[in-house]
Amino acid sequence: MNLEQFSIEYIVIAMAVMILYLIYYVFSKDSQYHKNIHSVASVVEDLNRELYYLKKKLQDTQDGMKNSSTHMSDEEIYQEIERSVYDMVQPLSVGLKRMQESLQTIDSQIDSRISSLETGVKQISIPSSIHGNDDEKIISLFKQGVTLDTISKELHISKPEVEFVLKINKIK
Repeated sequence: MNLEQFSIEYIVIAMAVMILYLIYYVFSKDSQYHKNIHSVASVVEDLNRELYYLKKKLQDTQDGMKNSSTHMSDEEIYQEIERSVYDMVQPLSVGLKRMQESLQTIDSQIDSRISSLETGVKQISIPSSIHGNDDEKIISLFKQGVTLDTISKELHISKPEVEFVLKINKIK
């Protein structure tokens, strides 16, 4: 009985160590995700700054066009507007593509980490009984005429567990 408790204690300690490792793993990965999100936020901030400067440049261009003494034809105005819009949209498009790639990378990393965690959790096996194989002790004590209450108190298990073991072994 002492040897069984000793091995059970090792199993419990090993499981505790595995759980602590999983917690450490989750926190370290959370730190990496935080860094990735921070980089995405800095890209968004750069895009906003660039958008602000482009709006300011557009306003300056419009002001310059109003003050200009030369008049442009409708076609020239259309081409100038098209060029300005293209110049404003192109950096935003590139930034959005970079952000989309970053998000896809983060998403794939999250999916792979979740699947590896699920696999790790599935591999952890919990012993079916905290006290090990008490079946033989239960059967032996019952055959000696010891009551179910006494058996459950002596082995520190519940009375329904004692009854279950006896029913499985077709003794009661």
